[in-house]
Amino acid sequence: MIVKVFYHDKCFDGACSASLFTRFYRERIRRSAEFQYQGLLHRAGALFNIDDFTGDENTIVDFKYLASEKLTWWFDHHQSAFLTEADAEHFEREPSNKKFFDPDFKSCTKFMATVAQSRFGFDTAPVAELVEWADIVDGASYESAEVAVGMKEPAMRITMAIEANQDPAFIPRLIGLLAYRPLNEIVATPFVADQIPPLLERHQRSIEIIRKHSECVEQTIFFDVTGYDLEGYNKYIPYYLHPESVYSVGLSKSSFRVKISVGSNPWTGAENMINLAKICERYGGGGHARVGAISFPPGEFERATFAAQEIVTELRAHASKHHAT
Repeated sequence: MIVKVFYHDKCFDGACSASLFTRFYRERIRRSAEFQYQGLLHRAGALFNIDDFTGDENTIVDFKYLASEKLTWWFDHHQSAFLTEADAEHFEREPSNKKFFDPDFKSCTKFMATVAQSRFGFDTAPVAELVEWADIVDGASYESAEVAVGMKEPAMRITMAIEANQDPAFIPRLIGLLAYRPLNEIVATPFVADQIPPLLERHQRSIEIIRKHSECVEQTIFFDVTGYDLEGYNKYIPYYLHPESVYSVGLSKSSFRVKISVGSNPWTGAENMINLAKICERYGGGGHARVGAISFPPGEFERATFAAQEIVTELRAHASKHHAT
């Protein structure tokens, strides 16, 4: 029995979800199953290649829904979980007890742990640390921007390695450990530990690059780092640099996309926050109410830039109206 697990790639919660699903499945469904892992990324165009769904059972965690008979298990917590209304209707008609969705959870890992415990009798005590940190990281529940940028905790260092990863074997190797070993042991293993010093140096450089290329007007940050190799920068840097901010819009690029990151300051006291997922959905993206993203093909830089400026204008107008200090 081969179980193929598709997870949100370059994401701590995605990797934790895949690892937690593996442990849950082995302990409560079928101990002898063999697991294969494949990361999924938000990109312009088709998100899924149906030919990749080759397992006897196929699972998607922390990523959008696939309306296909090939999908066996699904867990997600993103507000923008469905590509189309037809996909949402397909999910609502789904008769199995193997597909679950709840956008009220901060992390997919916590959501999955809750469902696995309540519906399948899974013991969550051994994975309590993993679940707690997935909730902190994905829910932006750090005490301060300084803590979020400081990179002191093992979970944050593992997150940094995951987000900057270019080795397709790295995250699947991590998935084999995350739900089974303490995070301080994982970050000390050679294949993780060897990556940390150069990544910390890169992190410090990224702070200075974003400092140089960002501005905060009407409590809304805009920064364009498309001229740099900054895929996977720490998303809390803008708020560390501009603590007065409410929103941020960042433009970055990689080999496969131009990305607009749209976020809100987790430490702002502002009320009447605009729903960022709904803004991103208008451009083909999505996310949560407080954070979202949009991906454009690499050749559509001008269209991405125009969209970013439209979003900046909208957020600055909203902040000016609702969040004046």
